[in-house]
Amino acid sequence: MRVLIIDDHTLFRDGLQGLLERHNIEVVASLGDGQEGIRLAQTLLPDIVLLDMRMPTLTGLEVLKNLQASKFEAPVVMLTTSNDERDLVEALRNGAKGYLLKEMEPDDVVAALREIVKGETVVAPNLTQILARVVKGEPILESEPSPIDDLTPRESEILSLLAEGQSNKVIARNLGISDGTVKLHVKAILRKLNIHSRVEAAVIAVEHGMRASKQN
Repeated sequence: MRVLIIDDHTLFRDGLQGLLERHNIEVVASLGDGQEGIRLAQTLLPDIVLLDMRMPTLTGLEVLKNLQASKFEAPVVMLTTSNDERDLVEALRNGAKGYLLKEMEPDDVVAALREIVKGETVVAPNLTQILARVVKGEPILESEPSPIDDLTPRESEILSLLAEGQSNKVIARNLGISDGTVKLHVKAILRKLNIHSRVEAAVIAVEHGMRASKQN
């Protein structure tokens, strides 16, 4: 089995790669950028793509939709911390062949990948009831909408950098924009999240898995 890992958390990627290789599973590439992941998936043609849900710039769902639109044939599996029903349903409806949680036991993740390669659709054990309802076409109860959903892509990007403790000046330098523009975005973020400080914003970002990518 040949696997491509797309996840913006370097330590997690390294640990996952080691786990898979100990089970004689080849990792053809491991990276944190969704756009580059799409390109490598189409050129390396792995047997499975393992994809994180929450990533800056391109989210996991956006990568999934891009791969499906390009007629990519190998199964794409979400491996995420999110057990949100909406994320699971969106992933499955957009062609994901698996939805696994990072809290699962390592051996269970490996076993799930082997089943998915055989053509099965596998979700984390505590989410199987939702899968059954999706298969039957039953309506899924919508979770309460999150204020995070109202953020623009740029605001989400800045929020993820706030979660890393970056100052306005550092954020401006990293994104190639002015300090004043960053301040305007931060004001908009605080207003939309109905909070009053950068610290509160950072906490919300971490709770939603919106940590910025840290590359080696």
